[in-house]
Amino acid sequence: MKIGIDARMYTPECTGISRYLRELTSHLFAIDKTNEYLMFMLEPEYSKFEAPNERVKKIKVDSYWYGYKEQLILPWQMLKAGCDLIHFPNFNTPLIYPKKSVVTIHDITPFFFSGHRRQSKWRDFAFWQVFSRSVKRATKVIAVSQSTKADIIKYFKIAPEKIEVIYNGLDQKFFQRATQAEIQKLKDKYKISGPFILYVGVWRNHKNVVGLLKAFKLLLNKYQCDYQLVLLGKELPEYPAIRKTWQQLNLEKNLVLPGFVSDEELLLFYQASDLLVIPSLAEGFGFTGLEALASGTTVAASDISALEEVLGESASYFDPHNPEEMAEVIFNLLTNQNLQQKKLAKAENQLKKYSWLKNAEQTLKLYQDILGK
Repeated sequence: MKIGIDARMYTPECTGISRYLRELTSHLFAIDKTNEYLMFMLEPEYSKFEAPNERVKKIKVDSYWYGYKEQLILPWQMLKAGCDLIHFPNFNTPLIYPKKSVVTIHDITPFFFSGHRRQSKWRDFAFWQVFSRSVKRATKVIAVSQSTKADIIKYFKIAPEKIEVIYNGLDQKFFQRATQAEIQKLKDKYKISGPFILYVGVWRNHKNVVGLLKAFKLLLNKYQCDYQLVLLGKELPEYPAIRKTWQQLNLEKNLVLPGFVSDEELLLFYQASDLLVIPSLAEGFGFTGLEALASGTTVAASDISALEEVLGESASYFDPHNPEEMAEVIFNLLTNQNLQQKKLAKAENQLKKYSWLKNAEQTLKLYQDILGK
């Protein structure tokens, strides 16, 4: 078989989708000794990418995601390449591509939170057309959780048998332990002076960073907690409410803002932190929670279905719409060592469910089923 991979998001800027692409393809290329793979890539990743063997080839494209070229030019490039099957790692697929395809849906968050790009009725209409038709036209849909599958069925009326749930994996490097010297060096670099609470993710509305800031203010005032809050991720000017909130709450001196960090530093941040908080209003999986637990750090998370499914009993949950409850749950977890140990003990079995090798094996089987191999 000649299998195409839409690898345009094979870039650090796409965070979760990029990680999915990198892990899936590296494991596919390692276990599949038969099929040929074509990676459709943008610069500069096209030039950086080195094929692991002769069965993997790369094709340069210039059709960026969410633009007109991905609908008008990209499908013809894919047809010219002669693929038996194309795997799209996100909902933004070229709708006129007529051959067999798989699309991975990580969540349907954009269904509820439109973001800054959809500021006109035309853009909103175009977005929904692409999302809806992508899942309907695909030969098979991969959902990264049962929660995401249920959402696809509910909102897009897709037959359940068309959707395959294949969990994401967990990079084993997060089980590695750093030295105290490495952790102290990180703290010195970012001027972290004491214990801290960690947030990891993009700064968009559905991530509810504003709610976390309000809960953090309660921790400082009501619960008299002497903590810093480290917000990892790039500040986006399109979402000014986060900065406005911390200014109104006078939290500047309690915040640490490292921006986007490497995976090596991310691992250190997890291990150095006292607690990871996931305050999201909507999610499809829960990478950061698994990574924190693997690093030996406890997790407080929103009581939304995807996070409860993926993290199970290894996290403590709160209503993300209620900063008072969020603050109370965080405080209880920070101050109760027995609860922390109980949650981390639960995590041992929970983390075993997530393997990139298993993800690649199940995805390859799906390819083979589609093509009758």
